[in-house]
Amino acid sequence: MKQKIKLGAVCLARNTFDYRAAADIYQSILIGLQDLENAEIVAIPDVIMEPDDADNAGKLFASKLVDGIAVVSGTFHLGHLVLKIKEKCDKPLLLWGLPEIPYNGGKIRLNSVCGVNLNASNLTKAGYKDFTYTISKSIDTDWVDAVRIKAALSGAKIGIAGYRAHGFFNVDIDELAAYKQFGCLVDHYELSEVFGQAASEERTAYYANKAARIFDCSALSDRQREMVAVLASKLEAFVRSRSLAVLAVRCWPEFAAGYGVSPCAAMSLVQDEGYIFACEGDIDCGLTMLCHQAIGARTPFMADLSQVNPEEDSALMWHCGVAPCSLCDGVCTPSLDTYFAGGKGVTAGFVMKPGRIHAARLDSINGRYRLFQESGEAVPMDKLLTGTYAKCRFDRGVKTVLDKVVYSGIAHHVSMVYGDCGRVFSVFARLQNIEEI
Repeated sequence: MKQKIKLGAVCLARNTFDYRAAADIYQSILIGLQDLENAEIVAIPDVIMEPDDADNAGKLFASKLVDGIAVVSGTFHLGHLVLKIKEKCDKPLLLWGLPEIPYNGGKIRLNSVCGVNLNASNLTKAGYKDFTYTISKSIDTDWVDAVRIKAALSGAKIGIAGYRAHGFFNVDIDELAAYKQFGCLVDHYELSEVFGQAASEERTAYYANKAARIFDCSALSDRQREMVAVLASKLEAFVRSRSLAVLAVRCWPEFAAGYGVSPCAAMSLVQDEGYIFACEGDIDCGLTMLCHQAIGARTPFMADLSQVNPEEDSALMWHCGVAPCSLCDGVCTPSLDTYFAGGKGVTAGFVMKPGRIHAARLDSINGRYRLFQESGEAVPMDKLLTGTYAKCRFDRGVKTVLDKVVYSGIAHHVSMVYGDCGRVFSVFARLQNIEEI
């Protein structure tokens, strides 16, 4: 399910143009907005023309705590109007122009696009860039989803258990920069708090049955199978009891020694339930996974750009074995394996399903953020190694992607999901004034 949001809607007009036609179109728009998934609409019912009315509209949006405002230029209008709304309610804007309707007696009737131009110029010169525009009779759903991302991050409670992985300096973040940019705060917990979390017998049994149903567990001892199920129950309870949107975990080197098995397999099981866990203490990747979830991706997968094959223009998006188990391709036999940490590294192992993919990372550097993203196709492959992985062919070619990753210094983890999310993330980057790599 997509992130729930509240959107304002208002139509601006001027009586020197056909404002009655604009009002009729606006009423049709308001009916269409009711079909948006998980979105409450706060609408100004009539077109507004005067600065005082715009002022009151902005106050209403502010009082209703809207997450974004769709500003329809029903006709060309006074430049005061959008500035008054923005003054009273500083939220991301969609500058929405209408296609011109048939002329009447040789006179342009709406001049709506010019109204969009006016608003965009006034806002930009006033220092505001958190807007995008559309020329359409229907709302730009990519803008809506970008607002969902912004809303999901704002006020999100993020946890880290332990610290970042040993030597992974590049996944560290400036926590206050994350707060300034996105409005989320990070809470720190010790790994011992995870180990000591009470485990529900009911949920432990649930995860034991789920693991046995989905995976070939023949490589595990009975004790290891039990520990995976108990840990899955602990992780779920830990996140729920602390209302965490994301939990980043220092999963090595201490975890296997301190608990008895690595958390990979348990994380695969629990993430399949819609929870977000970031390996190796990588909070930024966890934030990106939250962004993907906000727009309806139920099971983000944390991946490394692990191998490249220039001859077939492909890359292996791999990680040690934490992908949500429902992402298996349905062809290979998924397994739980113990291939590292002296037999304590219990991980999931399967090839991920084919299909359109989107890989992205919010990456902090020197107190600021930038966005890396690429789209491509996951293609079928045989199960040839341990861990969870997909062979991908990127739209812009693996050499271009690798050049971008290496020369920009983007950290080595991305959030990967199935679907086309590129434009949504680009709109989000604009709304947040983040550089897009």
